[in-house]
Amino acid sequence: MNVTIIGLGLIGGSLALSLRQHGLAQHFIGVEASPDHARRALELGLVDEIETDLAAAVRRADLVVVAVPMDAMLAVLPPVLDATAPNQVVIDVGSTKQALLAAVEGHPRRGRFVAVHPMAGTEYSGPDAATQGLFDGKTVVLCDTGHSDPDAVQLVEKLFHALPMRLLYLDGAAHDLHTAYVSHISHITSFALALTVLEKEKEEQRIFDLASGGFASTVRLAKSSPAMWVPIFRQNRTNVLDVLDEHLHQLQHLRDLLAREDYDGLTQQIQQANHIRKILP
Repeated sequence: MNVTIIGLGLIGGSLALSLRQHGLAQHFIGVEASPDHARRALELGLVDEIETDLAAAVRRADLVVVAVPMDAMLAVLPPVLDATAPNQVVIDVGSTKQALLAAVEGHPRRGRFVAVHPMAGTEYSGPDAATQGLFDGKTVVLCDTGHSDPDAVQLVEKLFHALPMRLLYLDGAAHDLHTAYVSHISHITSFALALTVLEKEKEEQRIFDLASGGFASTVRLAKSSPAMWVPIFRQNRTNVLDVLDEHLHQLQHLRDLLAREDYDGLTQQIQQANHIRKILP
């Protein structure tokens, strides 16, 4: 199988590594807007060649993976489908789905497109962030599969099962709602925590000296690229605002308990939060 990957960053590059590792594809064609990223992807062996003609890169592939930031995805996916033949399959790996699905609704090649979201990643970006085994044991969400051709869905299911990943099926609206509640709030909270510490603690060496594992793990996501996350927040704005309002409410409640020296109430809230152990051991 020949695979074209459009966008050679963390997810696109890691997917190339995983597909190659499991013998699921033999030849990888890269499409990359950044010359430096294109050169580095070749050096790292993420792809076998770089193609500058998008339509040509699509025509030469059995599977096309669109792995660009979400705003760019809205512009890139329609011309990719324009160049897609009836025997080819196109997937995205984006973190929001409703706007993207709306952008290709009614496209004559819509059936060849399967919307997917691998729930895996790190705080790093670019070709050097690509990681072998990034998807092992993780969940991949397949969205609105009823609008995709059955053979296209079957190919995508086969590939992600082989990586191996757990498959979850949602419609686009449910996907965006639940990822806001679980994933997107984690990132915006991490950005806020980093900004708080940088504002209050002016001595950078003290942050380095005193940061323990708890702080490092909580603020890790604040290292993520704004080029990736601002488009996600923009496209999923309503759901992110909803969960952010609840988060601010919970922070205010904890602050009030501490201000009133209500340590019994604070204990109860922490014990209630501990219930997350039943979901995430």
